[in-house]
Amino acid sequence: MNARMLALLLTLCAWLAPAQAHKPSDSYLSLAVHGQQIEGQWDIALRDLDFAIGLDGNGDGALTWDEIRARHDAIAAYALQRLQLASDQGVCPLKAVEQLIDSHTDGAYSVLRFAAACPGAKAPAALSIGYTLFADLDPQHKGLFKINAGGATQTAIFDPDNPRQSISLTTPNRLAQFGAYVKHGIWHIWIGYDHILFLLSLLLPAVLLKSPNDTDRLNPMAESRGRTLRVRPQTLHLGLNAAFIDVFKVVTAFTLAHSITLSLASLSLVSLPSRWVESAIAASVILAALNNLLPLFRGKRPVAAFAFGLIHGFGFASVLRDLGLPQGSLLTSLLGFNVGVELGQLAIVAAFLPIAWLLRKTWLYRQVLTVGSLAIALVACVWLVERVADIKLISA
Repeated sequence: MNARMLALLLTLCAWLAPAQAHKPSDSYLSLAVHGQQIEGQWDIALRDLDFAIGLDGNGDGALTWDEIRARHDAIAAYALQRLQLASDQGVCPLKAVEQLIDSHTDGAYSVLRFAAACPGAKAPAALSIGYTLFADLDPQHKGLFKINAGGATQTAIFDPDNPRQSISLTTPNRLAQFGAYVKHGIWHIWIGYDHILFLLSLLLPAVLLKSPNDTDRLNPMAESRGRTLRVRPQTLHLGLNAAFIDVFKVVTAFTLAHSITLSLASLSLVSLPSRWVESAIAASVILAALNNLLPLFRGKRPVAAFAFGLIHGFGFASVLRDLGLPQGSLLTSLLGFNVGVELGQLAIVAAFLPIAWLLRKTWLYRQVLTVGSLAIALVACVWLVERVADIKLISA
């Protein structure tokens, strides 16, 4: 490997390694409306709170329960100042009740439980929610919101560009519910770095094709002189139609597989330990990337996409466990989330294929295929060790 390739590899690793395998900055806000009283739970990542208000008292890089407990008041004040609830009768003041610690797929979260009392003599017909958590620190932050009122569950997504929404508590809009879960699905695939790298690793060779007999083809001139000299494998540059068909096979296999397990896991028909699933996903990224350097799948990338897609489906289901599927519209919400995942995935493919096809004959694309695949494999190895051992080797 020459110096230029090594520098490119180190640059790619430096860019990819800090990226967590799942979601940058999300919080989970749940409300339950009982007449004029509201009970709330807000799960906020400790890493985000540490960055915002500082939780690591001794600066050793590790958070302890005592350090977090010492900052309970600061956490509650910081969060509740960035959440506003109001009914059609007026503002509903918020009051912290208790704080706990819980684990999500991407780490430890502070669980803030709070209560609110809305003014008026009857239950509110609508609730206005203002959400500005981390709006001044992270423009990519999302607040994943769920509210239960009268036995019906509705969801929404808050971000710095969409900080206020009004929710009707009397007639839930099923179409809006479907649309909210579509947004959840799109957001999840776009921030699921391991899913993206797995898919891109399988798609990188789509515009290139090596002759299947290249490794067995000998140079006849060398053979006639009593020597055996293998010919360098010949790379064929596919036309756009052929590349599209290859991509279609891979994406269809991946989609079909993860849709099956996403549905089974979300409906609680099949359940696997989260650490096993996340570790297997990291391993799938490693194998998909190494396949671009070594012939592991031997022309059967769609088969590999289907096999590993079954595992990735359980990973997609993990976010639905965090969100919660409303029992009153379970199938609608599940379908919306799956549609969102597919739309997000198709957007990635639509951006990738034309660029890959245009660059397929260039030196740059060869480096992306080889050096880029090696960098992806190395980063996925870090993820695999972190997930198997439940440790963090690289800090964001």
